[in-house]
Amino acid sequence: MQLDRLSLVDFRGYAAAEVQLAPGLTAVVGANGQGKSNLLEAIGWLGGLRSFRGAVPETLVRVGAARAIVRGEGQREGRALLVEAEIAAGGRSRTLVNRQLVRRTSDARDALRAVVFAPDDLQLVKGGPGERRRFLDDLLSALDPRLEAVRGDLDRILRQRGALLKQSGGRLAPDIETTLEVWDSRLATAGEALADARLGLVEDLGSEVTRAYCDLAGAGDDVVMGYAPPWRAAGLRAALREARTDELRRGVCLVGPHRDDLDLSLGGLPARTHASQGEQRSLALALRLAAARRMALSLDTPPILLLDDVFSELDPDRASALMAHLPAGQTVIAAAAGLPRGASPELVLRVADGQVGPEP
Repeated sequence: MQLDRLSLVDFRGYAAAEVQLAPGLTAVVGANGQGKSNLLEAIGWLGGLRSFRGAVPETLVRVGAARAIVRGEGQREGRALLVEAEIAAGGRSRTLVNRQLVRRTSDARDALRAVVFAPDDLQLVKGGPGERRRFLDDLLSALDPRLEAVRGDLDRILRQRGALLKQSGGRLAPDIETTLEVWDSRLATAGEALADARLGLVEDLGSEVTRAYCDLAGAGDDVVMGYAPPWRAAGLRAALREARTDELRRGVCLVGPHRDDLDLSLGGLPARTHASQGEQRSLALALRLAAARRMALSLDTPPILLLDDVFSELDPDRASALMAHLPAGQTVIAAAAGLPRGASPELVLRVADGQVGPEP
């Protein structure tokens, strides 16, 4: 998979921009606040129809414009690829892949796959369980689009079941009990399917995370990933039955994959609470690098790797190690403070005052 050309109209601070990208490493350099991350954000949007910075669509449209256009031309498996996204400031946005309207996010993700590391990814390690669940589930959806449907089913079941628990007022009336049994059965089916997929992914990914962390830090044998839902031994249906009284009293779904966590440890201690910030950032980066390698292995084509401000909190040795161990495929790096030693980009783009072009 390769993106050769990126065109922007009214995206973020860009009135218009068009750049070529190298098939290997492209470095995007410039002072802070000039729009480096915006370029990576545009590529990420084409690959998943969302901002990796958590921005809502209307904020991606340049002030005063009605819509933004992001257009990517490249190739996938030897065939031409054209992805065009129209992001509306108000109303409905739309995306086309090779001139065909995309109706599902998974179709856009399948056309152009990207893995992003951004400064906020530190929360993958030091943040709450939701960040780690999202990491696993996003990677699962990229590897197998059928898991996107399971996630959608699970979200709908949890919303409906949660509404029923609130409606109960803490009392298990006969009609509430009958309906709750139906939702419990559906939740158990979807929840166990997602948990099984997560467990398989964690088992497959563990060695890749260890390898990536070792590449960055020079040691990594003590990196351990674990996924062990507390309800798994008894089964989700039984766990829901046991938690029913508490759920009715509190009016929320207390048991299931939406409450699980991915355990990460370094040296036998929880990385979230005991690792240094440098170790946490290296581990977060290792998770993303491992995801890119896993996608390349499973899908027979490497994703585009987007590294936003990756050097800001890596020491010089780890920054150089990252450059020496980039996975195969296309990489775009945004950097404000210059590139570390050993970096040999095929193309350097300089961003200044809303303009971007090859560095002379």
